[in-house]
Amino acid sequence: VLSACLGRHVRSYSRFEMAGLSAQDRMRQKMEKKAKKKTEAKYSVQQLLEKAEDCMDNFNFELAQMFCQRALDLEPDNITVLEMMGNIFAELGNSEKAKEISFYRSVELRPEEGHAKYMYLGQIHGGEEAVQYFRKGTELMIREYQKQKELVTQAAACDPDNLEVTSQNISTAFCSVAEIFLTDLCLEEGAADNCKEALEKALEYDPSNPEALQLMASYLFSTEQQQEGKTFLMKSIEQWLPSYQKAVTEQQSQGDDDSEQLQNLFPPYESRITTGKLLIEAEEYEVAVEILEGLLEEDDEVVQVWYLLGWVCYLQAEKSDQEAAFKKSARAYLTKAKKLYTKLKCDDSPLLDHTEQLLADLGGAEGSEPSDDEQPPTEDIQDDFVESSDEEEMEQ
Repeated sequence: VLSACLGRHVRSYSRFEMAGLSAQDRMRQKMEKKAKKKTEAKYSVQQLLEKAEDCMDNFNFELAQMFCQRALDLEPDNITVLEMMGNIFAELGNSEKAKEISFYRSVELRPEEGHAKYMYLGQIHGGEEAVQYFRKGTELMIREYQKQKELVTQAAACDPDNLEVTSQNISTAFCSVAEIFLTDLCLEEGAADNCKEALEKALEYDPSNPEALQLMASYLFSTEQQQEGKTFLMKSIEQWLPSYQKAVTEQQSQGDDDSEQLQNLFPPYESRITTGKLLIEAEEYEVAVEILEGLLEEDDEVVQVWYLLGWVCYLQAEKSDQEAAFKKSARAYLTKAKKLYTKLKCDDSPLLDHTEQLLADLGGAEGSEPSDDEQPPTEDIQDDFVESSDEEEMEQ
């Protein structure tokens, strides 16, 4: 009797809850419940995961989440399901759910299996906590990599080029550790030694990793080893810039402007901004301009790129017989940077202060920025820029 009463109470509460919804919302909830029952009866966990993966491959993360949730309802402690759900939450920008619902639970259930959860937790934490997660993830990656190598040795049928964990993956993981010691923990005792150790490991596993080479350059610059830093920086750029230039040339000759085909040929956008900064520090101005201008072609609403182009042109003006032309370019870039800074409501006062300082210096004897009427137009700003390569300077 009690059970029947409770059943009626639950149904009554459900009807009361539904009464507050619009007809469209009620219909949607009924459809979702119906679909859930049908899916649970029709698909196994493995099939649900395959469907979720297909959705993720097509960037339909909302639908992927639904399939993965069904799998999680069936097997709440399935590590594979938990980690996939964590990845989906991350793609949807919900890092808290990724941590609390997925990755922490996965760590609790299987602390010695699966490196991916540790690498993700390292990304969303900072300082010493991030280092601990990255190091644990790297430890598990190395362990899996060694097992794979043993299997390849024992079984000729294994394909060494199709491994789950590669030496490149491990190199990138060590880079994550090094980067924390270059940033969050840079003032801690032993930070320089820990950073160097991680970078040496990264280059041991992949000597041609552009990220590891560039981070080593950053480390060497930070320890005032300028020439050594420049050597590593140029070696990093050699790993990707020539192939990128060749691909761009081929695309232009074929009239193909599909930038997605080039994505795997160069490091991420933010990494190349750092490349530009380091090149300026190394006084490799022309290469810096080439890389920064390439960034503008991809996205022309990044204040830092306009600022760096203005800064490098300003520095070139000091060492060139085309001083006036470089100053004009610097002023145009910096003017655009300042306008964009205001438009995007940025919060980087040191960048803004330096931009205004440079503009004041470029404004003439009165030491002030010209009015908007006197400033070069930024809508077609490229017309004001001096070309930087030796060949183009000869043509002028």
